[in-house]
Amino acid sequence: MKRVFFLWPMVAILMATGMLSFYMPKAMMHVPEQAVTDSVLYGEERHFKNIQQLTFGGDNAEAYFSYDGKWLVFQKTNPKEGIACDQMYVGKIPEPGQKFEPKLVSTGKGRTTCGFFTANNKHVVYASTHLSGADCPPVPDRSKYGNKYIWPLYSSMDIFMADLNGKIVKQLTNTPGYDAEATISPNGKTMLFTSTRNGDIDLYLMNLKTGKTTQITTALGYDGGAWFSPNGKKIIWRASRPITPEDVAEYKGLLAQNLVAPTKMEVWIANADGSNPRQVTTLGQANWAPAYMPDSKRIIFASNHEYKRGFPFNLYTINEDGSNLTKISRDAGFDAFPMFSPDGKKIVFCSNRNNGGTRDTNIFVADWVE
Repeated sequence: MKRVFFLWPMVAILMATGMLSFYMPKAMMHVPEQAVTDSVLYGEERHFKNIQQLTFGGDNAEAYFSYDGKWLVFQKTNPKEGIACDQMYVGKIPEPGQKFEPKLVSTGKGRTTCGFFTANNKHVVYASTHLSGADCPPVPDRSKYGNKYIWPLYSSMDIFMADLNGKIVKQLTNTPGYDAEATISPNGKTMLFTSTRNGDIDLYLMNLKTGKTTQITTALGYDGGAWFSPNGKKIIWRASRPITPEDVAEYKGLLAQNLVAPTKMEVWIANADGSNPRQVTTLGQANWAPAYMPDSKRIIFASNHEYKRGFPFNLYTINEDGSNLTKISRDAGFDAFPMFSPDGKKIVFCSNRNNGGTRDTNIFVADWVE
């Protein structure tokens, strides 16, 4: 069935920075209407089979598998349900035809982002501002920055561990500045996260048993959204690298205000300890939400590099050396946040597809076909 809707480039920009987790704007930018097919699966998407749409309404993003592949943790905003800004939910993946019934696992206060299961499948880690207040923290006034997309680095954002009933069992970070975007190693021993504690936006490793923390990136620019490879030997992340004097001055000026405008990003990889960092993509625009594929060699990521207007965003695969770039998804709006199940048989991602012409972003699970 054909539906006509406004493609929403501002949503795409927000997601391009990996921060649908923080907010969605109240108004769309004006762009021409485009007629697209509203579907859960498009004809050229040969790698997806038995696709299931799990959520129906609101903004549902960053859905990630538990270590046993049976559950998802994700963040959700839906003002119609009284969820003014992102809160964290967990839900068991249903059998085909059954209903997905997630439950709140964060406090319901402040703003949360970036959930991830622990290796025992009994806890999740996520970042939250709830200690600084129950209300959603304010978003930047873009008009002060030439209407450029600006992302807030909330200094009140810290990382917590909670059980699946929502009880916080441990506060993992407690330093001045932004701490968020956490993932955990395949063996469950190490947390990889982003922090501004040393004055830039860098990656850190934390031993979850001892709490010992090590900074592993030092280059000027935003480093975030990092993951371990399935074999635990490498890490992958998105990074901006301001080079020109003008770009450096803008980056530092925004950072001094706990802000960043990370709309130019490329995919980077390194050894698990941060050594031997190297850039994978040189595509321009926003290349982000990268994850290693089950073989720990190939990479899947989201990008808008084909479209100078900034959208759509689709999923692509690529080799570590930057070769064999392949387009995987075909939605005319937004596909991102891909993650493979631990056994490599399924993929979860978030998309604007099949949303009935609304602004909704929903969660989809499919069998992966090579």
